Amino acid sequence: SYDARAPGTVAATVSRLLRQRWEASPPGKPVILVTQGDPLAARGISAITRAVASELSLPRALVCLDDSIDPSHSRDADRDGVILELRYSMLADVLEPPGAAPASLAALTRAVDSSLAAKNAAREAEGKPRLKEYYRDYALLQEVTKAALRAACGGVTVAHTAEEISPFSVTSFYEAGLAVGAVIESDMVRFSERECAER
Repeated sequence: SYDARAPGTVAATVSRLLRQRWEASPPGKPVILVTQGDPLAARGISAITRAVASELSLPRALVCLDDSIDPSHSRDADRDGVILELRYSMLADVLEPPGAAPASLAALTRAVDSSLAAKNAAREAEGKPRLKEYYRDYALLQEVTKAALRAACGGVTVAHTAEEISPFSVTSFYEAGLAVGAVIESDMVRFSERECAER
């Protein structure tokens, strides 16, 4: 859904929350802001992440789906400030063989598929259409990225840009990653609408 909030205000809140987290628990390695191929827009996640990178003086990494899955994803991605670019298949390989990371690719895929089935059942009960097929691809991209980078880098900080997350959004699949230990609760930085409103 369209995010009509001012991206600068949201980014300032996210940046403040990240500073607080990293002051309390300093990262063991240099930080890079990882995004997942959203095309540049005046509002929404691409504008917010650009502003967060600027506010915190962070370089950016870009992770996109392979062209064999969605050729438009990499083509349309915002590359401002990007110094590293990766594909889904490269990160999926980090999670194999089983045991290479806390959550295997197979376990993460099962968790995403189970979550997707539950969401579709809930939508059907409400008389709504099933989620589009591409939701699975983007949910896997999201969760595999977090799991693989956490395993490869020794840690990850996951920052949300909204306090209330729609149960039928791609973002909501973060619960699948938590369920299998791909990330843990202490990796998460929850957004605060109250703090955002106070700015």
